[in-house]
Amino acid sequence: MSAGLAPVAVESAFAAARGLFDQITEELASPDAAVLTHSRLEDLLGSRMREVTRQLYQDHLRLRALTEQRLPEVVDAAGAPRTRIERGRSRTLATVFGKVTVTRLAYRGDTVANLHPADAVLNLPAGIHSHGLARLAAVEASRGSFAEACEQINAVTRSGVGHRQVQELAVGAAADIGSFYQALVPAPCTDVTALVVTVDGKGVVIRPEALREATAKAAAAKGGNTMRTRLASGEKLGRNRMATLAAVYDAEPAVRGVDDVIADPDTDLGPGPEPERRPGPKARSKWLTGSVNDTAAEVVTAAFDQAEHRDPGHRRSWVVLVDGARHQLDLITAEAERRDVTVHIVIDVIHVLEYLWDAAWCLHASGDPTAEAWVARHARNLLEGGAEQVADQLHTAARTARLKKNRRKGIDDAIGYLRGKARYLRYDTALSRGWPIATGIIEGACRHLVKDRLDITGARWGLAGAEAVLKLRALRSNGDFDAYWTWHQQQELTRNHQARYRDRLRLAA
Repeated sequence: MSAGLAPVAVESAFAAARGLFDQITEELASPDAAVLTHSRLEDLLGSRMREVTRQLYQDHLRLRALTEQRLPEVVDAAGAPRTRIERGRSRTLATVFGKVTVTRLAYRGDTVANLHPADAVLNLPAGIHSHGLARLAAVEASRGSFAEACEQINAVTRSGVGHRQVQELAVGAAADIGSFYQALVPAPCTDVTALVVTVDGKGVVIRPEALREATAKAAAAKGGNTMRTRLASGEKLGRNRMATLAAVYDAEPAVRGVDDVIADPDTDLGPGPEPERRPGPKARSKWLTGSVNDTAAEVVTAAFDQAEHRDPGHRRSWVVLVDGARHQLDLITAEAERRDVTVHIVIDVIHVLEYLWDAAWCLHASGDPTAEAWVARHARNLLEGGAEQVADQLHTAARTARLKKNRRKGIDDAIGYLRGKARYLRYDTALSRGWPIATGIIEGACRHLVKDRLDITGARWGLAGAEAVLKLRALRSNGDFDAYWTWHQQQELTRNHQARYRDRLRLAA
């Protein structure tokens, strides 16, 4: 580019935009405008000024075309030179203000594709839609349905993008999220700061062609649905593909006791205020990810990669919070062994309390208020590290009540769970070391990332769209969208332009 044009020539380059602006001022000064309501004025100016802005954009691009000078040498990444130029080569760019035409020099050679260095200066996208439109698509598609995203984008930009285009833009916008987090420098921590990893999963209704092989075979074996107005029994399970989510965060230890978690139901506090409870550890520097495409093992590996990125020397306490699913425990244990890192697995206390409540209803009538105190007593024992003791107490209670087999399922399930998972229920250790004991962060992520968007009524997802939306929602939940977008545009420059030239540094300058 050159600044060699005379001021008169530069001024004339924007004559079209200036003419449109003059038309608007004349229109606003007319008698007809004097009777417009404020909302009509807003609509009028919104429409007219958008065209002025689009014309300014176009005039600027035209000025660039007039001032573009031939480069002394253009050589592609393979070493093939471009020895001829062709002026006036143009392409269309759809922007947030409307469509414009980009005219520039084409550098040509024999049997090779043309190169356009001016495209690199502008960092033009590979397709027709600008990065501004892609950003809008990423935000709106991660917020609501693709149809709603189309409506919102077109209302703001008048660009006329379609449903499929919004989905493709969202998929492209999410392309560099993985590399962005690999390059992100973690926040500094001391060795006493707990490093928490937590994993969970939730099903997403997916199109048949995107189901995992095992799910597709199970659905086919069950046969088709003979009903016309609703799903057959078990059919929803044959339409789901599991999305696995993981979070990694730092937490300064916050030592607590049993009374800080569950009050003693047998202590009469009197009319005064309740004793103050010490708060639990607070999450900071949260990293959240999710995938419909990757297996649970791959997501667990990604979570451990992030944890190791924060603590490469394994000097901190690694706490892994899960809901107790067997396959999660197996994956976490295997990954920890592979990396030779000690992890302290803690099963979510709220999940365990549900087993205690199911056991309570085996011994109490429905709605019996004494059930709450019964659960609280056993929960306090559990928090003191007495999982085996609670299991024995439940067994004794069932025998004392002489419950028949069909009445004691809740108790039997709780006993089996407490004994089978006792090694992961050492809440006494977790509380004394100031670790978290609940999976609220990842459960909240499942609701926010999956249920609130991917599980909306009537949604049936393709794999690429579901994956992109899930990753974009995680990115925005992390608060990293703006930083990522700067990174993404740099990756687009490298991918679409710099990688095509031998001399990347000179091109970038």
